[in-house]
Amino acid sequence: MMRIMFRRVRDERGQALIEAAFTLPLVLLLSVGVFEFGRAFQYWQVLTNAVREGARIAVLPGTADEAVASRVVAYLEGGQLAAPGSATVVIVRNGEMSIGTGTASASTVTVSYPFEFMVLQPVARLVASGSTVGAPLTMTASATMRNE
Repeated sequence: MMRIMFRRVRDERGQALIEAAFTLPLVLLLSVGVFEFGRAFQYWQVLTNAVREGARIAVLPGTADEAVASRVVAYLEGGQLAAPGSATVVIVRNGEMSIGTGTASASTVTVSYPFEFMVLQPVARLVASGSTVGAPLTMTASATMRNE
């Protein structure tokens, strides 16, 4: 009897299955996290470049704010952002910027874009409850250029 019990304790069948059951969800979560944050970084780069394009247009004399906003939205659409119409474009003209020992007239373009993770936010909503859990992350980029 003792020999049968001892043999069952030493039996390692199913060990790999149990180890896989513990590690597979962690590996999958890590992989999805890498993909999601890579996508977020790509969106942030497109947003930053769109703001720079808008600032380049904003510093030109006689350019309307609508032209600046439409250029920013066109760049966001070209960058394949999910909903470029949800971006908020703020243009501040005739501000000041420091150049060397003095200041110069400048234009600032700021864009805010609500970014939503595809997998991590729904998982966060399942795991934790709260008003800010799983809410879209607001990405903001700003560029200031000296007026011509």
